[in-house]
Amino acid sequence: MRTPRPILIAGPTASGKSGLALALAERLAGTVINADSMQVYRELRILTARPTPQDEARAPHALYGFVGGAEGYSAGRYAVDGAKAIADARASRRVPILVGGTGLYFRALLAGLSPIPAADPDVRAFWRSEAARRPSHELHALLKARDPEMAARLMPTDPQRIVRALEILESTGRSLADWQREPGRPVLAEAETVRLLLLPERVRHRARIDARFDAMLAAGALEEVRALMDLGLSAELPIMRAHGVPWLAAHVRGTISLEEAIAKGQSDTRQYAKRQLTWLRRNMIAWNHIYQQDMERFIATEFPFILERVDPDHPAR
Repeated sequence: MRTPRPILIAGPTASGKSGLALALAERLAGTVINADSMQVYRELRILTARPTPQDEARAPHALYGFVGGAEGYSAGRYAVDGAKAIADARASRRVPILVGGTGLYFRALLAGLSPIPAADPDVRAFWRSEAARRPSHELHALLKARDPEMAARLMPTDPQRIVRALEILESTGRSLADWQREPGRPVLAEAETVRLLLLPERVRHRARIDARFDAMLAAGALEEVRALMDLGLSAELPIMRAHGVPWLAAHVRGTISLEEAIAKGQSDTRQYAKRQLTWLRRNMIAWNHIYQQDMERFIATEFPFILERVDPDHPAR
């Protein structure tokens, strides 16, 4: 029985990676498997740019929109779900094509995750209440005083990760940095994968992000946020921090104009894409780099190479 090697496609938001994944899935008889932390949530198809029903009809898709927003989905759960999705694709003799911009998900598959224990619920509740009333730079100062190594790794403007570090430190008596040094168990061997990093052209990428946000509004993103707000979910849940949600929600509540909400949502997405790209470049040096403007040429000229690497016994050969 053929056992196709997985293709991993990473890239920042709005880089065209989903289009590349779908094109390869159609040519290779592949299954597109999500590796994006926001596209797992069922309530936000439009605002997270999940594949459309038309895309899903062109090739099988997995791990999209299968989690309710009331849950806080994690990289640890993704490692389990991703492993099963890969196994299911292979069992169907299809090429697993994993695509997304969440670097930690790819790390979970290729390197495994450190065995970090869950935080004590009371400790978590305390620090989250502190985060609700304190600015993030104060929380960072507290972390720096107690755990300077971990504080040095985090930006003072990143309250989510700062709170996580404080929770683990207080719950376990050990720095999160210490826990992260413990090796995990990988799902995939890097040598048995084809790894592609899609890199956008900077100026065009900014314009593409803005245009895509406008298209999301035209497709019903505001109505999607209204429906999400009606669920009464905690603002601390990941889905409530999806790009565009806080600002569009503020507009629904009447505190800012739609024009301001759009501008803020676009700005947040551009800043996120910049951070994403920095992380991907730093951590995926050994991946095959593809430039967005060369994507069509890459598919046309490199297809035989990909096919050989992925599945030497593929019927197309």
